[in-house]
Amino acid sequence: MSYAQRNERTISSPAVVQGFGYWTGRDVQVEFRPAPPGTGLVFVRDDLKSAVRIPALVENRVEVPRRTVLRRGTASVEMVEHILAALAGMQIDNCEIWVNQAEMPGLDGSSVKFVEALDAAGIVVQPALRAQLIVREITRLGDDDCWIEARPARAAELTIRYRVDYGNSGIGKQTVQLPICPNTFRRDLAPSRTFMLKAEADWLLAQGLGQRATLADLLVFDDSGPIDNALRFRDECARHKVLDLVGDLALAGCDVIGQIVAHRSGHRLNAEMVRVLLQEGEKVAGRRKSA
Repeated sequence: MSYAQRNERTISSPAVVQGFGYWTGRDVQVEFRPAPPGTGLVFVRDDLKSAVRIPALVENRVEVPRRTVLRRGTASVEMVEHILAALAGMQIDNCEIWVNQAEMPGLDGSSVKFVEALDAAGIVVQPALRAQLIVREITRLGDDDCWIEARPARAAELTIRYRVDYGNSGIGKQTVQLPICPNTFRRDLAPSRTFMLKAEADWLLAQGLGQRATLADLLVFDDSGPIDNALRFRDECARHKVLDLVGDLALAGCDVIGQIVAHRSGHRLNAEMVRVLLQEGEKVAGRRKSA
């Protein structure tokens, strides 16, 4: 079965978002810039002596705990998943992301500020057709505790089902399933925030990390629930895991058409699934649309 390809899209004008990185605490500016068809999503480190371009592709990913990191040569960009999720979720395919630090801003732990900036910039439809990666058979990675599975699509779209299981903690067990498109991403996923248990937060602080972040910058849970914060969704943690997965799937460099089901999967397994699908799935190339 083949599916109709949509046209590629970019933004109509630059958009700027400022904040600080969770890990380093350093101020950082992100500027989204329009890009021609076929460019893809490309980070540009303009704070270096010579600007370095780092395409958001899985071959540029390096393994770092708790976040998605891309590297080209000695230059890297960190915590890129929320930016990539915003761009992919809004179906913005061609964009240069100019940054003046390695770590992206954490903001409130969600993608909502990036989405608002991209909405304000406006979106332009381009003449090229967007490439597709079509899941043709069931592929499963991981073990009984943490796994991710790709299944053939039931329609010309990506759907994601994710289950969080933190046992008897304040997070508990949550499951969410959503089709991924600009409307659902903007409404149902973009506001969902980064989360962790208090014990995890305490450990990171003891390592000298996250010193600038506060309880207003992400969700920190004790046994009773989020500390000094209110949930935006009953299943906000599961939704945020879907948001992260959308960002990691963007490393395919094309639309993924299929059903993704995941249980406690993280960035490493998500990226490995992208690699396997690129090897085993059916890649339908984009091309310029005939007049």
